Amino acid sequence: MESPMCLIENAGTLRVVPEAMSYLMGVSQPVVVVAIVGLYRTGKSYLMNKLAGKQKGFALGATIQSKTKGIWMWCVPHPDKKDHTLVLLDTEGLGDVEKGDQKNDAWIFALSILLSSTLVYNSRGTIDNQAVENLQYVTELTERIKVKSPASASSAEDDDDEADAQFVQFFPSFVWAVRDFTLLLEIDGKKVNDAEYLEHALALKKGRDRKTVDYNLPRECIRNYFPARRCFVFETPAAPDKMAHLESMEESQLSSSFKAVSLMFCNYIYQESPVKRVKGGLPVTGRMLGHLAKTYVETIASGGVPCLENAVVALAQIENEAAVREGLQVYRNGMKEVTVPVGIEEMSQHHRHWDSQAIKAFSSRSFKDEKGEYMKKLLEAINEAYADLLTENEEASEELCRQLLSQLSQPMATKLENGSYAKPGGYELYCVDRQALLDEYNRKPNKGVKAEEVLENFLKEKSAESTSVMQADKQLTEKEKKIHEEELRSLKLEQEKRTKTQERQIAEQMLEEQSLRHQETMHHLKEKMKREAAEAQQEMELALQSKLQEQNELMATGFKAKEAAMQEEIQRLQVGINEAKQRQEMDLMGKVEDFMTVISTGLNTYYGYKKTCEERKLLEQKHQMSTMGAKTPRQDTNPTKNGSGSSDQNKSAQGVSTPSQKDGSSGNPDVSWDSQATSQTEGHPIS
Repeated sequence: MESPMCLIENAGTLRVVPEAMSYLMGVSQPVVVVAIVGLYRTGKSYLMNKLAGKQKGFALGATIQSKTKGIWMWCVPHPDKKDHTLVLLDTEGLGDVEKGDQKNDAWIFALSILLSSTLVYNSRGTIDNQAVENLQYVTELTERIKVKSPASASSAEDDDDEADAQFVQFFPSFVWAVRDFTLLLEIDGKKVNDAEYLEHALALKKGRDRKTVDYNLPRECIRNYFPARRCFVFETPAAPDKMAHLESMEESQLSSSFKAVSLMFCNYIYQESPVKRVKGGLPVTGRMLGHLAKTYVETIASGGVPCLENAVVALAQIENEAAVREGLQVYRNGMKEVTVPVGIEEMSQHHRHWDSQAIKAFSSRSFKDEKGEYMKKLLEAINEAYADLLTENEEASEELCRQLLSQLSQPMATKLENGSYAKPGGYELYCVDRQALLDEYNRKPNKGVKAEEVLENFLKEKSAESTSVMQADKQLTEKEKKIHEEELRSLKLEQEKRTKTQERQIAEQMLEEQSLRHQETMHHLKEKMKREAAEAQQEMELALQSKLQEQNELMATGFKAKEAAMQEEIQRLQVGINEAKQRQEMDLMGKVEDFMTVISTGLNTYYGYKKTCEERKLLEQKHQMSTMGAKTPRQDTNPTKNGSGSSDQNKSAQGVSTPSQKDGSSGNPDVSWDSQATSQTEGHPIS
């Protein structure tokens, strides 16, 4: 992105700008989101330009009027994290006197927290009581942000009691940038660093009177909500008369102390600012950030309160549906490499590979698919796509084999037409040619999964023709004819056996494929659940660690009552970690059973398609047989006769095709040997 663009417009009502949303939809990398908030005209935009590595970008302005309205966004490659995007959010100044309605200040502050992984609070002067009170919006966060939806919260009281412990898991890290600092960093005459200065400013006072409670409230909120805190103290960068031209000043013209702190600030943000994550510890991409912004802003615009849980549920639905589409597309694109017809083993290898790649693609994008609903959708969609491919492969194999047999049988059909087999010894010649045809057919490679079945049907279709040629051969004795009939039956039985063997091999391959697919799916599932559990546990352990640190500080300063309350929060977090581990084990068992069911139905889907195709073929065959049967009487009453042949010989010739129809011939025009045999023997009677 060459320059910043407005992400959230504030023109009385908040609105996500479509162009910014469109840009974020194209950012698939994880994002580190740094938002800056503070009073107007305190130099927030200058710091954001420094983080972008640019002198110009976010508008600075040189007057007392605020330049930034709403929330502006600048996406740049992260300087330190490879394949990450640094998203800088510059917000309009809080407390701008030109705004007629101040209520959006609180929402701008809340949105900055909801969208960022690091929140920079920018102020001028010193961190005194006034500076802390200017951060009044932090005390309203429980009214502006909810962690749990009303449906899942046990009660409003419980929700409020647990707010601090919950917020610390999902809130950004906090950086206080103190600008134009002119005092010495000393406390009671002792030099301190920036971090010690901040902690001193956030120290609590003892007492329960109203004044003390009001004093402690914003400090407690900052301590509880933002356990990871850092402070940077900047001196004035230049003389007052040059501040209006800060944007155009060269680095050499700036204060050396200011430049040194600016460098430390930028390096800290680059190195320590974490990737934005949502509830559950899932890293957020630019695309997901756009969806979150849209969800939060629409909730605010409708008068509601943004809820982290609801936003994550809505985001999960969007991302999981997209993950299913993406996974299925990976599978379909990959399977386009297969040129049908192919053998079942090759088809199965391609299927397993691209099924695995599809699940990887799905897993990399999906999250919070707690019931495995979307994974099941993907597996079911792949089942259907694979069933289609298997059917297409069978049809291509059948078509190829039929065309091959039609081509190979053409010379025999020509001989039939020329009467080459209609003479003594013709049947022996017929058998030699038939065997040559079968040998040539079997030598042809890559015929696919229907090779044996098509050949079996072919032999059945030619059975009557073979019998007719044999019966017409006057050279054969009755005993020899019976021997040949037995040989013909053996040939057909042997082919039926080969067909069943091929079908059994296909079934075994499918079962093996189902078993391997189940193992691979379970492997992906376990790895994903393990990764998500680790992310969620890390999130909770960080919150636990921060609470323990806060507890130690309270103990050291003598706040016993607050220490007890903190202990309760720590116990809640520990219980949550243990419950999360137990849920993971139970979820895995349930998903394994569900996915095994879906994978096993993959075979049922294929066999369902196969059955439908076979039923359709039978209907077509019956229709063709009935049509051919209707034409038979007309052919019988007006036979075509050759002057040199007898009527008995012509009846024998007609018998070449008619019994074949009774034997269940499909009438496929590609294998039309029988009809050719009929016409040729009517013109050339067997002698």
